[in-house]
Amino acid sequence: MSKRVVLFGASGTIGKAVAKELLRCGYEIVCALRSTSDVPDDLSGCRIRSGDLVDVFGTEKFDVAISCIASRTGVPEDAWAVDYQANSDILKAAQTHDVRHFILVSAICVQKPKLAFQHAKLAFEKELIESGLTYSIVRPTAFFKSLSGQVERVRSGKPYLLFSNGELTRCKPISDSDLARYIVGCIDDPARHDRMLPIGGPGPAITPLEQGEELFRLTGCKPRYRRMPIVLMNAIIGALSLVGLVSKRAAAKAEYAKIGRYYATESMLVWDEKQRRYDADATPEFGRETLFDYYEELVRAS
Repeated sequence: MSKRVVLFGASGTIGKAVAKELLRCGYEIVCALRSTSDVPDDLSGCRIRSGDLVDVFGTEKFDVAISCIASRTGVPEDAWAVDYQANSDILKAAQTHDVRHFILVSAICVQKPKLAFQHAKLAFEKELIESGLTYSIVRPTAFFKSLSGQVERVRSGKPYLLFSNGELTRCKPISDSDLARYIVGCIDDPARHDRMLPIGGPGPAITPLEQGEELFRLTGCKPRYRRMPIVLMNAIIGALSLVGLVSKRAAAKAEYAKIGRYYATESMLVWDEKQRRYDADATPEFGRETLFDYYEELVRAS
């Protein structure tokens, strides 16, 4: 079994979960962080190196590199600097230091790229595939955290926000711990080598409306919804884009709005190019935890 792993992005939600899973499985792990201020309290047991990410390799030998880094904003400048360039720099250093296997945490939304960060991720995926290293490109569906922002709204009696009728999209969310187990499992599973790996949590695929219904059930609050028409989002994006021609701030806001519209109108499932539709049945499932289990924990803890 490969033993020595260098992990990039350990200060993020998914990165921390991966670090814990690597430790649980007995791997020797080094976490590369940009600064010591990024070190989470719950990474005890990991060796930490901070500074220039590519310098982490030093004179040591690593069998596997795992990258969980991602741009925080998704705006073009940030996306190309992190989703592409930072990963590209890490890959080149990995090649120089004879790393055999590179595991990348990408995103399922790159199947239909319309946004800067999606194009940046795809550019690096291509570079990784052509690098000659063994690769595993993991494309997760939606995360629990990203689908839990309205728990407090509902608890406080506010309406649940929906785009259109709340049934435009569906997803199979995957928990941090289940995703971490899947990522770490790529190390010694030949079936996950040199593969593009879309992965979701246990089904069935759920809509935003169903998420809202479950939150109202768990909290005991009377169901109330506020619906935003997609046409209104389009108008907001159009106005911000126009002002963005002369204002960087407005251009960034336009990009945020485009990202919001994308997730409001595109399902986080495997895209069937031939049929031109999202296919829940073709979206692989992994793990045991469901989004609604997570909702229940949040409501109980509140």
